[in-house]
Amino acid sequence: CDAWCARLLLNTCERCAEPPPLRSLPHLPPDSDRRGRVIRGQRKGAGSIFTSHTKHRKGPASLRAIDYAERHGYIRGVIRDIIHDPGRGAPIAKVEFKNQYKFKTMKEQWTATEGMYTGQFVYCGKRAQLVPGNVLPLSSMPPGTVINNVEKQAGDKGKFAKTSGGFAQIIQHIEGAGKTRVRLPSGQKKTISSASRASIGIVAGGGRIDKPLLKAGRAFHKYRVKRNSWPKVRGVAMNPVEHPHGGGNHQHIGHPSTVKRDSVPGQKVGLIAARRTGQIRGRKEINDK
Repeated sequence: CDAWCARLLLNTCERCAEPPPLRSLPHLPPDSDRRGRVIRGQRKGAGSIFTSHTKHRKGPASLRAIDYAERHGYIRGVIRDIIHDPGRGAPIAKVEFKNQYKFKTMKEQWTATEGMYTGQFVYCGKRAQLVPGNVLPLSSMPPGTVINNVEKQAGDKGKFAKTSGGFAQIIQHIEGAGKTRVRLPSGQKKTISSASRASIGIVAGGGRIDKPLLKAGRAFHKYRVKRNSWPKVRGVAMNPVEHPHGGGNHQHIGHPSTVKRDSVPGQKVGLIAARRTGQIRGRKEINDK
């Protein structure tokens, strides 16, 4: 029957009460021929059961829990060992303290400071001396002091400047507000509580990235203890169905590498929502407002 039912939801013909005939549709190729493959960013963004490789890690590197001794005086510890933590660039110092209330020792570990050695005494507290390796609150340090393992909030055991060769610096103390202005390793200036603690000095292991890896085997062992992020195939080395930068008679992107923020996931590669492009020249200016 050629008549179509006015009630399309019922899918019946008004004359013979039968389903309407199927329209002849043009042949559509399968999806694999109509669009590209799911690119790497889409696969990574979906997540998986695989996580970073933490089997051989030595544990978190954090300062000791703050207590009465640190708030009003100091407590002495001794460095028993300096070890390597797989997957971390900075060495870790194992520090041993005597418990103030029980007959036992407390073992802590945090990132080692440059110049630290086994058998060295370190002091933690408000009245500790201004010596590299000691841990003091920011209020007890003068402006210009080089610090590392800085707490974001008082008592959180250290969040900033913990990578090898990294350090922060005290800019000024804000009188009456209980705040301290600190310059982070990135150059950013941050205002945190003056009660936050930090270790004096530079994190050990500086210059680690200055030495070239030279061969792929070393890069393999470097990332084997971190996560599955090596090797990475460049987009221009792929086929056009595998990446927006793929294809061509020679390896080139073929279009601007900048993409807008609301690009679809299959196109969101390259410089995403870039404010500027090109080589960075001159000094980095950071707005403190």
